[in-house]
Amino acid sequence: MTRPAQQRAFGVAAGLPEEVCAPLAAACEESGYTSIWANDHPMAKGLDTLAEFAKGAEGIELGVAVIALDRQGPEVIAADIARLGLDPSRLWIGVGAGFSKKPLTFMTEQIGELRDKLPGIRIVMAAMGPKMCALAGSEYDGAFFNWMTPDFAAGARIKVEEGAAEAGHATPPVFGYVRTAVGPDAAERLAKEESFYRDLHDGYRNHFARLGEPEGTVGVAASDSADCQQKLAAYEGLDVVVVRGLASARVEPMVELARAAAPA
Repeated sequence: MTRPAQQRAFGVAAGLPEEVCAPLAAACEESGYTSIWANDHPMAKGLDTLAEFAKGAEGIELGVAVIALDRQGPEVIAADIARLGLDPSRLWIGVGAGFSKKPLTFMTEQIGELRDKLPGIRIVMAAMGPKMCALAGSEYDGAFFNWMTPDFAAGARIKVEEGAAEAGHATPPVFGYVRTAVGPDAAERLAKEESFYRDLHDGYRNHFARLGEPEGTVGVAASDSADCQQKLAAYEGLDVVVVRGLASARVEPMVELARAAAPA
């Protein structure tokens, strides 16, 4: 079966200043991105950032990846969507196991309540290891990868496909954050971001150990737009490359990065 054409999205850390969100969303929509994403963390809710994006662009889809379900359950997510007046038809909700002790079991059990509390909303699951990738393919509306090389992402995609095949349906879309910086300080920005995640918790420590890549090399550090485009193109295993922008949290540098990494 032929895969649909690859799409490109743009992503930021939740809590991006409000004055940056609307202009950035508008620029992303103008530049051909199909969706714009925020992560979610204890200091800022990704859905709040999506609400600010929605003020700047009416057509682009909105995604959060990922909400840790051990910290915010489906009922809380549903209440936040209602509070913010977000259009469910535009949403992608990415969820993950957080610090749950048995993540595979936990995420298997969560899908029923997620469907019940978030009817009609597309739900994607954070996946790194093979069993989680298979579960995302079999039970969720997509898989969301993080901190992967192009080759590792291609291998993980196979597990998503296998899970979908076992469940008897087509492979759902595979998304992935690709940390991206452009300019003379690109390598420094990527290394700083990666260093934080490498030792964040055992899940990430084990994941980076499996990758076996030198520190500061997982993602895209590009000299200019042409270099950026070439490096992003290597992520053939993803259906949606989510460019996770590493730039100062101001309008000009964020928009400049988004345009440099925009789909052709």
